[in-house]
Amino acid sequence: MARRLRVSNHRVVLNRSKGGDTAIFIMLFLLGIVMFLPLWYLIITALKPLGERNITPPLLYVMKPTPQNFIDLFSNMNSTWVPVSRYFFNTIIISVGGTFGCLVLGSLTAYALSKIRFPGANFLFNMIRYSLMISSTIAGITNFFIFVWLGWLNTYWISIVPVWGSTLGLYLMKQFIDSNVSDEMIEAARIDGASELRIYWQIVMPLVKPAWLTLLVTTFQSTWNGGASGYVWSEQLKTFNVAISNISTVSVGASSAGSVVMMSVPIIFFVVNQAKIVETMGSSGMKD
Repeated sequence: MARRLRVSNHRVVLNRSKGGDTAIFIMLFLLGIVMFLPLWYLIITALKPLGERNITPPLLYVMKPTPQNFIDLFSNMNSTWVPVSRYFFNTIIISVGGTFGCLVLGSLTAYALSKIRFPGANFLFNMIRYSLMISSTIAGITNFFIFVWLGWLNTYWISIVPVWGSTLGLYLMKQFIDSNVSDEMIEAARIDGASELRIYWQIVMPLVKPAWLTLLVTTFQSTWNGGASGYVWSEQLKTFNVAISNISTVSVGASSAGSVVMMSVPIIFFVVNQAKIVETMGSSGMKD
């Protein structure tokens, strides 16, 4: 006689008082205000006329907002022999080129280290992991000699190619592939005759979408704000943030307006991709 197993449904009830919820909401609200305050002060400074910027102590609001600071920003930049559109073009080329190369090389290398067995893979990954503790400043002299030997001084390559070697992005991608892509799935695809590139593009990349979207956003933000390399001295190859730093001594209002323009692009880029990151993070843990 078969025994019947009784399955009882247990319901987990969260017992949390309304006072606790209110306290958490107030604390998060205050922390949000503190974090948003520097951004707010920068925006209102860019909209203040000269008379309001000299008020002490400074006001956290604008009495007579004006776009004159933005007009002064572009007029000061256009007064040089390099147009402002050139600075924007250089910033876009360096940011897009560095981000794309970092994403492609980082994900390919992470897939190879995670799912392809070859001699020295563990040693190579350990070296990559230990390199996270080494500051880029330490390798500055060595990198300079390499750049001279390659002939990359005062070129776009010296600002783009070093971004491709981001070991942090490679490490995060490798760890995410290890935990979200099973070896059985890869072996089944290989038995069906799929090539390594097809497995990487059609199987691995969709499964690790949260990782490479996060890498895309963080790399673009750091590259956009970082600008051109210090080994670039030609004005035609410099980026927008370098131009802003040059006019910061001329006008504080124009400098604030330039900072608002610089930070608006990464913020918009992050907001557009944030929904995708949250969506893929939520769906990555779901099982059929």
